[in-house]
Amino acid sequence: MSVLHAILLGIVQGITEFLPVSSFGHLSAIETALGMEHSTAVLFEVLLHVGTLAALFAAFWKDIRRIGEELLGMVMDIVGNLNIFLYNRRTGENFHYAKIVYGTYRKFAAVIVVSFIPTALIGYTTRRLVTKAAVSPLLPGACILITGIFLLVTDFSNVGGSKTPKDVTYDNAMWIGICQGIAVFPGISRFGMTICAGLLCGFSRKFAIKYSFIVSIPAIIGALFMEIGQFASPQMSVGLGFTYIAGMLVAGVTGYFAIHILLPLLQKTKLRYFAFYCFLAGSAALIGNFA
Repeated sequence: MSVLHAILLGIVQGITEFLPVSSFGHLSAIETALGMEHSTAVLFEVLLHVGTLAALFAAFWKDIRRIGEELLGMVMDIVGNLNIFLYNRRTGENFHYAKIVYGTYRKFAAVIVVSFIPTALIGYTTRRLVTKAAVSPLLPGACILITGIFLLVTDFSNVGGSKTPKDVTYDNAMWIGICQGIAVFPGISRFGMTICAGLLCGFSRKFAIKYSFIVSIPAIIGALFMEIGQFASPQMSVGLGFTYIAGMLVAGVTGYFAIHILLPLLQKTKLRYFAFYCFLAGSAALIGNFA
């Protein structure tokens, strides 16, 4: 992989990550079309997602910071309740336990954790399959078409509601996590699947978009930990490592500007238009492989 290829893919990642059209699918299709090969599993794609993760932190820093603070507070309360339990068992006292989940941001943090559980399980168990799917000449294009179908069905179903974090159930969070886990395959849009799931669960459009973005953070960090060992693989050279980092930086810079431009667009544009784009992109990817 050349630096120019990495820059091109970084730009593609920075733009498509914040649209329900599957950035991973676009990356895989472009790599196949250009005859690019890299034997370090999906490390490069994960690094590109880490780049756009910085843009997410910039756009939703207030919410992310509060969620992080509340997560830390929840952990401390759980530890405190464990100490109270042990003390009560030892002394026969009946001290009351602290409430773990309360308020908007603690509930937001709790449902994010619940969503991450099925995502992590699906991502871990399908890791080898995803690696093979990423280099398939046909699967990314076909999966982009599937993404388009999901978007179109959701749009014409006229679903959505007014749910905010305090109204989200743990069942809702679990289903969104499952949809995010399925989207590990190239072409199945993570953002598209989770926003559709959110709308089907009755989320407001604005909250479904925010939830979809924020729930990706632990998934991307988890994927990075799974793939970071590839830097020590025999196929990884110093030059290739710097090329990967260059692509990540380009994805981050592109994503920073893209998210500020696209966020207002996402809140107003009907999903059917993204579905039509997926049909065009998926068809082009499939035709390109047969041409």
